[in-house]
Amino acid sequence: MIPSAVIMLPNKALAFALTAAAAGLNALHAQQAPIGIPVAPLTAGSYVFDTAEQHKLKVTVLARGIPHPFGMTFLNGGVMLITERGGNLRVVRDGVLDPKPAPGVPKVLTGRGLLDIVAHPKFADNKLLFFTYVKPGDPLPPAQPGGQPVAQGAVTLARARWDGNGLADVKDLFSMSMGPVSGSRLAFGKDGFIYMTTGAMNKDAQDLSSHRGKVLRLTEDGAPAPGNPFIGRPNAKAEIFSIGHRDQLGITIHPDTGAVIAEEHGPNGGDEVNVILPGRDYGWPTSSFGRNYDGPRISETPLPGGVEAPIVLWIPSVGPSGMMFYTGDKFPQWKGNLFVGSARWGEIPGTGSIQRVVFNAKLEEIRRESLLGDLHQRFRDVRQGPDGLIYAITDENDGALLRLEPAQ
Repeated sequence: MIPSAVIMLPNKALAFALTAAAAGLNALHAQQAPIGIPVAPLTAGSYVFDTAEQHKLKVTVLARGIPHPFGMTFLNGGVMLITERGGNLRVVRDGVLDPKPAPGVPKVLTGRGLLDIVAHPKFADNKLLFFTYVKPGDPLPPAQPGGQPVAQGAVTLARARWDGNGLADVKDLFSMSMGPVSGSRLAFGKDGFIYMTTGAMNKDAQDLSSHRGKVLRLTEDGAPAPGNPFIGRPNAKAEIFSIGHRDQLGITIHPDTGAVIAEEHGPNGGDEVNVILPGRDYGWPTSSFGRNYDGPRISETPLPGGVEAPIVLWIPSVGPSGMMFYTGDKFPQWKGNLFVGSARWGEIPGTGSIQRVVFNAKLEEIRRESLLGDLHQRFRDVRQGPDGLIYAITDENDGALLRLEPAQ
């Protein structure tokens, strides 16, 4: 006898039942609301938050209408420059956004092309700026029949002179080969050389004949810096300083030791902050603390022999981006802390923040705090201004410039 809970169906009937069930599940999924927290528009005023060590933090919205900014740098005389990924360079003078973009930016890959910007350490004398952008290339055929062409470009380091209004004497210093597009960040080291991050989603990160997935070390003219670890090795790019990186969207220099500190996105979890050392391997794509987006681990052993361990690890992912060490006097409780922009937490849109990490003298993590999560913004960069206050930009269609200061 067949138990009452089990019903035997002919093959056609069974197939029909399974198809109907699948259709019902698909309809159910289609009715579910999208994952994420709606991003509420920021007001033109200010907010006050309490934090663990700097109580009564005031956050002021200085400017809005900056679509998808990526990087920012401070010049003399109260001037700030902000890059937009779409290709515009915006100017903020004494806290007021100029409605007109600055002229002189070279042609970039549509929507994804203008990246980081830094002022030369002696900018007051030479007026030089360095920036990265994606030089557009011919798109590749669609990966799937009927799909969209695949964008490709060459991540490029350029130098320009600031004439008070825009970029002049723009010169490309270094370009990667055409290929998949990734982000890039810049920092001037205390050794006088430029450190430039590149990204890779695949085994290019381990390939010494590729610039992808590396930290590069360059002179002010874009040449390989003397003493780079792979100079003279057959088939190796002389610009490479370290290997095994995924998508690096933040780099900074430790104010006391001069150590180069970079962060990178893991896949689903496994975001890292690393001390970048010459010739070292940081693991990607053969090892990671993260998982594939559908769940399985990237590797069973996140730290095999020969792979450098991160000094900060995020699981779940926070989508880290621009970063800096705070050295000012306006927030004495935060002096020496690392601040990292975060796009979202745990793969949930609308959950971005600024991550604050406290270290001891050996760069060992003591504690961390998530700031400004209640604003539900994607934080793309965070910088210390000449006034000792903290500035952040949000990566939204209506991107904003925020100033953090102690509330009176």
